[in-house]
Amino acid sequence: MELIEVLKAVLFGIVEGITEWLPISSTGHMILLDEFIQLNMSKEFMEMFFVVIQLGAIMAVVILFWHKLFPFSLKEKPFIKQETFSMWFKIVVACIPAGIVGLLWDDEIDALFYNYQTVAIALILFGILFIVIENRNKNKLARIDSIEKITYQVAILIGLYQLIAAVFPGTSRSGATILGGLMLGLSRTVAAEFTFFLAVPVMFGASLLKLLKFGFAFTSTEIAVLVTGMIVAFVVSVLAIKFLMTYIKKHDFKVFGWYRIVLGCVVLLYFLVNSVK
Repeated sequence: MELIEVLKAVLFGIVEGITEWLPISSTGHMILLDEFIQLNMSKEFMEMFFVVIQLGAIMAVVILFWHKLFPFSLKEKPFIKQETFSMWFKIVVACIPAGIVGLLWDDEIDALFYNYQTVAIALILFGILFIVIENRNKNKLARIDSIEKITYQVAILIGLYQLIAAVFPGTSRSGATILGGLMLGLSRTVAAEFTFFLAVPVMFGASLLKLLKFGFAFTSTEIAVLVTGMIVAFVVSVLAIKFLMTYIKKHDFKVFGWYRIVLGCVVLLYFLVNSVK
């Protein structure tokens, strides 16, 4: 029985690793997967699992972008990288809106919006926005082509886009911040990288909150499921991030917009059909 649950966790880890970084909503995919492959765990564990599994995905960002995230140089003459410290201050500023809302109204947001209707509408709406914004930006040169050029004003505005994702599941945290970045004049590469970096404190904080709320009295099966999901999410995230950074050098985000629209329609149809059975 434990082996079966661990194998299910592998599937959840694969889905998390792919969908956390592509702007297609990990929540939407997790909801669908949970309909077909349900873990034999308590509701409290599943609420914690869907958040804490993201720690594996986060470690992929930390390792892949360590040279850009670590603010100290440890070469022959150690020194502090001022531009990296500046970037972290901007990341902190961008995290403030979602952090405040998450701390104050996490349970209320889950109760109000964690449902298939919200997820489907957010998938479709932001899918349309991706297509519209990419068409608008066609042949336009990005105003901000490096992380260093992101101002505090731009950082807080990106943080407000991230807040939308924090409130409405299905928006996709990466989707909302990338879309916001594109609207504010960031290049696709810079928008994607800044989104990855923003995820580090946000997901660590969200995971810590869920762990504290759940407690640390895990059964052996729960530990096996959680650790397996995190490890698989880490490995798949490394591949997904590398793919995305290569892909957007020559392509835009419209394909993800179309995918979101299709997925949103599938989610709506699936649950509507089931509701009338």
